[in-house]
Amino acid sequence: MQIQLTDSAQTKVQSFLDDHGAGEKAGLRVAVLPGGCSGFQYGLTIEDTPKDEDEIIDLLPGIRVFVDPFSAQYLEGVEIDYVSNMMGAGFAFKNPAATGGCGCGSSFTT
Repeated sequence: MQIQLTDSAQTKVQSFLDDHGAGEKAGLRVAVLPGGCSGFQYGLTIEDTPKDEDEIIDLLPGIRVFVDPFSAQYLEGVEIDYVSNMMGAGFAFKNPAATGGCGCGSSFTT
């Protein structure tokens, strides 16, 4: 499975891991959840350990990504960026599998 984090996303995730006091088994959970105005929405959380069924992606030393089997089918090739502008700051997703999305950019459809 391929997931990419831009430099700004890597910096923000590392900051969250440090703030969380995460150990070496901790990582960023990237999930796809039913909901949002287009059908699916993304979820990001810091977790101390992966679950047994998770796919574990070691992106960089110190940054691991956990993806559950349901989410994996929607996340192949996704790029995660961290953007900050006058409207606010947050993570943004470029998903080659998405065929549509909502105006606010927080949900997608395939």
